[in-house]
Amino acid sequence: MAELRREHLVRPDWPDLPANVGALATTRLGGVSLAPFDDGNGGGGLNLGLHVKDDPDAVQENRRRLQALLPGRPAWIAQVHGADVVDASLVRPGAPVWTGDASTAVDAGVVCAILTADCLPVLFADLEGKVVGAAHAGWRGLAGGVLQATVARMRAQGAGEITAWLGPAIGPQAFEVGTDVLEAFRAALPDGGADAAFRPYPGRESKYLADMPLLARRLLARDGVDRVHGGTHCTFSEGERFYSYRRDGAGSGRQASLIWRV
Repeated sequence: MAELRREHLVRPDWPDLPANVGALATTRLGGVSLAPFDDGNGGGGLNLGLHVKDDPDAVQENRRRLQALLPGRPAWIAQVHGADVVDASLVRPGAPVWTGDASTAVDAGVVCAILTADCLPVLFADLEGKVVGAAHAGWRGLAGGVLQATVARMRAQGAGEITAWLGPAIGPQAFEVGTDVLEAFRAALPDGGADAAFRPYPGRESKYLADMPLLARRLLARDGVDRVHGGTHCTFSEGERFYSYRRDGAGSGRQASLIWRV
């Protein structure tokens, strides 16, 4: 059976990632899903979401290909754009589905996993490699404190200084939002740190282009996390590599960002 190759994946450019921690993000490449969940060029797509009306057998084969690269089964959780953090070691086959938008792990071989199609995936590790985490940060979760909740959980589990990587998400040239989103982040960053992440959309009254990676950096800095990398891949504009709900609507698959201790 075909396997995923290096060009199918994003290997994080993460200079202070501990040696005993592994991390990767998938793309839409290297799978078996058919249109509209394909790779965009007529080949099979690596859609990993079971909830998007793709063929379940295709999704399971895509997950099998991903599993072959990992030390354990990904801890898939039901994401709801909130701020709850799950213990990834409790997510097991046959157990009830855990609901949350982040997970953390302290045991080797436990894989934290987040699915996205435009939302911002954020991977975490402490510099000693004792604790890892992954968060799903759509704008609601980002404004609602999912990153802060993940950092707090990691520190409660023994993490020292924390480093983070921002995975593929809709970029600041494409993420159109309204005043409700601007006001949500003004409330989340009451010191005025939100406004720099919003540019008026030319010709569209009360519309803005929002910079989620910048907002994430501002929110993380407020919690003392200054070692933040990534944030360079735009899911909307890089259609040859990534799924995007804003671009493709209901025909969009889901890619994953994952992290684990070795």
